[in-house]
Amino acid sequence: MKHNRNIFTSFAALVFISAIAACSVSYGQAQQQPPVSAEHQQGAGGGDPIRQLNLTPAQREQIRSIRQQTNIERAAINQRVGDANRALEAALDSDNPDEAAVEQRMKDLAAAQADAMRMRVSTEVKIRRVLTVEQRTLLRSLRQQAREMQRERFEMRDQRQRRRENLPNLRNQRNGVAPLFPRQDIQRRTRP
Repeated sequence: MKHNRNIFTSFAALVFISAIAACSVSYGQAQQQPPVSAEHQQGAGGGDPIRQLNLTPAQREQIRSIRQQTNIERAAINQRVGDANRALEAALDSDNPDEAAVEQRMKDLAAAQADAMRMRVSTEVKIRRVLTVEQRTLLRSLRQQAREMQRERFEMRDQRQRRRENLPNLRNQRNGVAPLFPRQDIQRRTRP
């Protein structure tokens, strides 16, 4: 469970960093827009998290530069993770898997994944250094909200799944003329 939370947090960080990069790239291509007021953001249901951070043009440029500096290394690490994953699967799929070879493939995959995590965290630290104290506080708040929403979605999904598991299999039990669950408040009339 804790491992899943760490993975989710890492994934959320990666999504956020990617969103910042995408926003900064599109910003360089579009004209500068006037800043959005806090009241307007509140009225629009919170708006875009990147817009809520109110990044300055200089901050956007610094973030874009950080992303460009790490692109090649990130691609190489991702390739390593994919290669290590395929090698592990190949070792497991062999007719007579060698435990030592499988163990080595697992170590290679773990090392590649650790390097990928190091890269993500390092990039995020560099980006956070670009943000002001207020922006970092807002970022924490936005992430907390995102975690809450994700938790609620997981809970709702689990509740739906439990309800489906507890329902009897009613498929093909009726001819479709009458409802599956007749209303309880209607008195049934009997023929005289």
